[in-house]
Amino acid sequence: MTLLKVDDLRITFSDKPAVDGLSFELAAGGSLGIVGESGSGKSTAALALLGLTSGQVTGEIAFDGVDLLANPPWKEIRGARITMVFQEPLTALSPFHTVGDQIAEVYRLHTGASRRAARERAVEVLGQVHIPDPVRRAAAYPHQFSGGMRQRALIAMAIACRPQLIIADEPTTALDVTVQAQILDLLDEVRATTGAALLLISHDLGVVAGSCDSVIVMRQGRAVEAGATERVLLSPRHDYTKALLDAVPKPGTRKLEPGEPLLRVKDVRKHFPQPRRGSLRKPPPIRAVDGVTLDVHAGETLGIVGESGTGKTTLARMMVGLTSPTSGSITFDGVDIGRRRGRSVQMVFQDPLSSLNPRRTVGESIADPLRLRGVRDPRAEVSALLERVGLAASEYDRYPHQLSGGMRQRVGIARAIAPAPRLIVCDEPVSSLDVTTQAQVLDLLEELRGELGLSLVFVSHDLAVLRRIADRVAVLKDGVVVEIGPTAEVYEQPRHAYTKELLAAVPVTDPVAARRLRALRSTVSG
Repeated sequence: MTLLKVDDLRITFSDKPAVDGLSFELAAGGSLGIVGESGSGKSTAALALLGLTSGQVTGEIAFDGVDLLANPPWKEIRGARITMVFQEPLTALSPFHTVGDQIAEVYRLHTGASRRAARERAVEVLGQVHIPDPVRRAAAYPHQFSGGMRQRALIAMAIACRPQLIIADEPTTALDVTVQAQILDLLDEVRATTGAALLLISHDLGVVAGSCDSVIVMRQGRAVEAGATERVLLSPRHDYTKALLDAVPKPGTRKLEPGEPLLRVKDVRKHFPQPRRGSLRKPPPIRAVDGVTLDVHAGETLGIVGESGTGKTTLARMMVGLTSPTSGSITFDGVDIGRRRGRSVQMVFQDPLSSLNPRRTVGESIADPLRLRGVRDPRAEVSALLERVGLAASEYDRYPHQLSGGMRQRVGIARAIAPAPRLIVCDEPVSSLDVTTQAQVLDLLEELRGELGLSLVFVSHDLAVLRRIADRVAVLKDGVVVEIGPTAEVYEQPRHAYTKELLAAVPVTDPVAARRLRALRSTVSG
């Protein structure tokens, strides 16, 4: 039975089309994935199903026989029969109310249940999404949850009223690979146990491969290809679908000829003290990095992988001298890194929007390290750098908010190479980019490494990305390197159980393989 029918959906903003003639059907209990790059219109279409878009909407949206574009009963439908799991749970949840109260309020609003019954339902659904000790956690605030737990809480809120349709809009973007797998497995479990249909929005083909019966590929507001997931991903017909699949990170083929050790990390520790609470004894420190020893050779790319909280970023910041180690040593060309700050080692940050000054043009931000080198009029050199990273020289006078995420990351790379460094440390530089932009940035870094003779340290939670770009990989867990070696060896013959767990969670675009990996994870967790 058809639950949702969308026919010739068109959404415009100031006469500019965002969705241009989208049509599809979703059966009760079924699952549909909508994929495409940023700006393809997929999220705008999803918001229209809840009446949340400010654009002009025409066409037909029929839900369970109800026309949602002609006086829809939103109070009965939105949040009750159609629910949404948003991309960023920290902004979707109120910081001033406990997680349990927020779920209970949604349940009371739509069912008229008593406060006690609503609280009991909140605890019930928190347990249903596998949040441990749900009675205690219901009394916690969103900031006291990890990113994965906050996403689980949003899913709990979405299923509280037993909806017929769950819309998940990029629910795994920027999550660790293992947490991403857990969320996708949970959505699959929820669909199986509740009978709700699932509409999954993503820029990642690997995300929809094992989660959806059918898929729509969108580009510039239009559906360019649609069909059964297996057919679309294994036998794509449209060039754009093929391009998306080609952009998925694949194993690199470069043969490493490393030079001498350039950066040496020896028995490095970074411990952060915890504040004393009340009359309790002083708690032990947080051991963010706890005895790491490794080398970065001239000309190589060393990948550092692990989940959030494993110490990756702390280690990266120590490598560039932004954070001092508690003990141990980090040397660059034999000199302590704390005395080598400046042009030799640079960093590309995860979020270029927060690392660039919003009040200065991107050209001026790139010019800063050139002025430190004594360049009085750096505009010509900055323009050349912009063009070298794939941007137009005219971008010099634009501000960070006027650029896309991929363009901002290119600015961050241009700023990093401006002082002619020998080593660049990249901290999750592609984690929130869509797959084609991600591929472009990875290709750019590879080109720059070869052209400029750079060494790279590439920090990521995404093993597929590291397999594409890294010569060697170090696996970090709880501040300790549990495995290190050539990339192919670590991926094909992992030795540590944690490495095997990470590899089992890597999304793949083959639906058959994706289902097999999901079954494997279920067996391990069971």
